[in-house]
Amino acid sequence: MGLLERSRKEWFILGIALVIAVAKLEPAVGAKGGPLKPEITITYIAVSAIFFNSGLSLKTEELTSALMHVKLHLFVQIFTLVFFPAAIWLFLQVLSVTPINEWLLKGLQTVGCMPPPVSSAVILTKAVGGNEAAAIFNSAFGSFLGIVITPLLLLLFLGSSSSVPFSSIFSQLFMTVVVPLIIGQIVRRHIKDWLERKKPPFGAISSCVLLMIIYTTFCDTFSNPNIDLDKFSLIIIVFIIFSVQLSFMLLTFLFSTRNNSGFTPADTVAIIFCSTHKSLTLAQILLGSVLVPTIKSWMVSRQKALKLTRQPKAPVKV
Repeated sequence: MGLLERSRKEWFILGIALVIAVAKLEPAVGAKGGPLKPEITITYIAVSAIFFNSGLSLKTEELTSALMHVKLHLFVQIFTLVFFPAAIWLFLQVLSVTPINEWLLKGLQTVGCMPPPVSSAVILTKAVGGNEAAAIFNSAFGSFLGIVITPLLLLLFLGSSSSVPFSSIFSQLFMTVVVPLIIGQIVRRHIKDWLERKKPPFGAISSCVLLMIIYTTFCDTFSNPNIDLDKFSLIIIVFIIFSVQLSFMLLTFLFSTRNNSGFTPADTVAIIFCSTHKSLTLAQILLGSVLVPTIKSWMVSRQKALKLTRQPKAPVKV
């Protein structure tokens, strides 16, 4: 495989490296309050674009079918809102006797109590070619559940909580997730033939939006270089986040691919990303993005293998 062909195949990984480098050069551009205004362009416009894109690309039957996949929804929501925070709490009891900064550990528990993100899990599932409709439902539903459950989890595990502006968060989620998805479905009905004929690169569009999210997230990180934390604690906590993320992804993979699980390879992809990702956590987005080619390769090969096993065998000639 030539260098150019290889670059085209791995353009997303190269894009991640590029946006991180650009963010490092001039972080103020994409940081909150900067010229790009990510608090508006990312929080509202980019998220709305993601779900409009999904509404435009998905068949109504796919969304309806995903809505009825109750077993998948139960697994994702229980894992991310019950198992995840509880497992993190148990793990932190061990880490509490180490010299790691106490506030970093509390921050890790806070992340563990967060709902799934409304954007990155959908984009990553779409980039792989997984069950995007299921990812949309669980990302949106988990975010709505998080309005109520996250404060309760913070109170349970950290002994503190804060007032939550339920109406404003609910309105924001409805306007940036549900409305664009419905509009996308309506537009799709009118241009369905054109979409099937031209086959626009919906996956590439969503991936570009994710690169924008990664860029602005790194801009925020690089614009605060003087965080008062010792390097040991910071390095250890980053290592812990990656380790926990990989462990949980492996756990959900093993569970959803076991015999008689009832999940397809496409379902497994949605489960992996929706169950283990928390609200726009930098390390999780980065790791998930890097693993996209590997997970996609597994899904394609698994689907081919299942297709072959389901083909009727030719009669043996005597």
